Amino acid sequence: MSVNLGLLLLRVLFGGAIAAHGAQKLFGWFNGGGLSGTGAAFEGMGFRPGKTFALIAGLGEFGGGVLLILGLLTPLGAAGILAGMLVAMFTAHVGRGFFAMEGGIELPFLYAAAALGIAITGAGAISLDAAWGLAFVNRPAFVLGALALGVIGAVVSLWVRRRPPAAGEEAPPAGGRRAA
Repeated sequence: MSVNLGLLLLRVLFGGAIAAHGAQKLFGWFNGGGLSGTGAAFEGMGFRPGKTFALIAGLGEFGGGVLLILGLLTPLGAAGILAGMLVAMFTAHVGRGFFAMEGGIELPFLYAAAALGIAITGAGAISLDAAWGLAFVNRPAFVLGALALGVIGAVVSLWVRRRPPAAGEEAPPAGGRRAA
């Protein structure tokens, strides 16, 4: 079988699943919360304003998934997915171990690994990157730069997050960060 056909199948199946995950956040499709419901959940995790963070996460997943499906600017699509999955690992799943059955990081870890693999491998010959002659997207500097942007985006999101107070703990002042 063809490596290019395998890459196409991986991009379409994985990209489609991630795009659907983002559509839950953005549009409320597939029983998702939409921006309001997802924003409220994000607020509860300390991401304020929640709707803004829901929009950013949804765009990274939906937009990244669509870019992977199309094989267009593939490392940038993968970077958007990577950013969201890193944030998910270190907020919603951290401290619960590895396996998904226990609520651990397994699924966002696997999604991040798939995004990294696709970014590094490239979209293959059956892609808009190839059809439109966008060879620059496969250059190491572009791939590493795109992935670095994804990691930086995740780090900034985690850094500005205001962790919710623990049971019995007082909430931090509005606009301020709780002392460590």
